[in-house]
Amino acid sequence: MKFLQFFVGSFKIISKGGKAYYSWIIFLFLLLIWGGTGYIHQIKEGLILTNMRDSVSWGFYIGNFTFLVGVAAAAVMLVIPAYIYNWKPIKEIVIFGELLAVTAVIMAMGFVFVDIGQPLKFWHMLPFVGTMNFPSSILTWDVFVLSFYFLINLFVVTYLLYYAFIKKEYDKSIVLPIVLLSIPAAVAIHTITAFLFNALPARPFWNSALLAPRFLASAFCSGPAILIILFQILRKTTKFEIKDETIWKIAELMVYAMAINIFFSIAEYFKEFYSDTEHLVFWKYMFFGLGKNDELVTSSWLSVILGAVAFFLFLFPTTRKNFLTLNIGAVFIYLSVYIEKGMALIIPGFTPDVLGQIYVYYPSITELRTTVMIFSAGFLLFTFLVKIAIAIIFDNYYLDSLGTKKPVPSEVERITAT
Repeated sequence: MKFLQFFVGSFKIISKGGKAYYSWIIFLFLLLIWGGTGYIHQIKEGLILTNMRDSVSWGFYIGNFTFLVGVAAAAVMLVIPAYIYNWKPIKEIVIFGELLAVTAVIMAMGFVFVDIGQPLKFWHMLPFVGTMNFPSSILTWDVFVLSFYFLINLFVVTYLLYYAFIKKEYDKSIVLPIVLLSIPAAVAIHTITAFLFNALPARPFWNSALLAPRFLASAFCSGPAILIILFQILRKTTKFEIKDETIWKIAELMVYAMAINIFFSIAEYFKEFYSDTEHLVFWKYMFFGLGKNDELVTSSWLSVILGAVAFFLFLFPTTRKNFLTLNIGAVFIYLSVYIEKGMALIIPGFTPDVLGQIYVYYPSITELRTTVMIFSAGFLLFTFLVKIAIAIIFDNYYLDSLGTKKPVPSEVERITAT
C-alpha cells in the first residue's frame, strides 16, 4: 500500500512545475513525436531507409549505443569517492549519477532495439526467452551485464527514494553492498561492449587489446562532464545546494581519466603509424583520407583537438575552478568523446571493406529522427527522475499520494549524509 502511494506520489511530483519546466517537457514531447514518426516509417519500410549497407552494417545507432554505455558506466566516478573514500559532498549527490546510469542504459538498449530492424526480433535478446547463443555470443554477455547494471542502479534509487518518501531511514547494510557491486558492474558493461568490437579479427581497426581500457577511460570523461553541467543547472533552478568543492572534485577526477585516455590513444597511434603495416589504411582514412574520400578527417581531428583543449582546461586549478572555462572544457570533452565513440569508431572499422572498396556512409534522415526520438525520451525520463529525487530527498518537503506538501523529517534529511 505504501509503495503504491509512493508510485502515485511520484506522478504527482512530475505533474507540478513552473513555466520553464512545462516548456521543457512540451519541447521534448514534440521532439519525441517528430522522431517517433520517423521510426514508424522505418518499421514499415525496413532498414533500407537507413544508409547502412553490407559494406557498413553498423552506423549511427551503434555509435550512440557505444557512447551511452560509457555514460552509464561513468556513474562509478561518483560512487568511488562517495562510498570508498566516504567523501561527504559527493555522497550527497551520488544518486544523480545512478539516475543518469539508469537513463543511459535504457537509451543504449533503445538504440540496439531500433538497429535490429523489426521490433519482433528483440525477444531473441531476452535471457531465457530468446535464442541468445549463450555462452558463445559476446552480445549475450553484453545484454546480461547491461541488464544487471540497470537493475542494480534502479534498485538503489528506488530504495532510497521510497524510504525517504515513507519518512524512514534506509538500511545501510542493504544499500552499501549493492552500491559497491555497481563498481565492477560498471567496468564490466563497457569492457564487454568493447569486446563486441574487439572480438572481430577480420576488423583490424578494432582488434586491439587497448580498446577496452580506452573505452573505460573515455567513459569516465564524458559522463561526469554531463553531471558537471547538470549540477550547475540544479543549483540555479531548485533549492538544492551543491558545493563548489563537489564540482571541482569531479573535474579533478576527470583529469586523471583524461590523462589516461590520452596516453592510451598516443600508444595506439604510435603502434599503428610506426609499424606502418597494411592495417594502417583504416587510420589513414580516419585522419588523412584515402584519395578523394576524406569524409571523417575534419571530425576526427576535431575530436582530438577538443579533447586536448579540455584536458589542459581541466589540468590547471586556475581554469578548472573557473566556471566559464570549466563549462567550456566539459562541453569540449563531451563532444570529443561523442565523436570518438561514434562515427570515428564505427566507420573506419568498415572502411575500406573486405574487398578494398570504400562505401561512403552518412546517417539518413530516418536515422537522425529515430535518434532524436530515443534521446528526447531519455531526457524526458531523466528530467522526471531528477525532479522526483529533488522533491523527495533534497527539498524541504515531499508530496504525498494526494499531492499535498508535507515537511521532511530530520531522519530523511540525513539519508545521503550517513
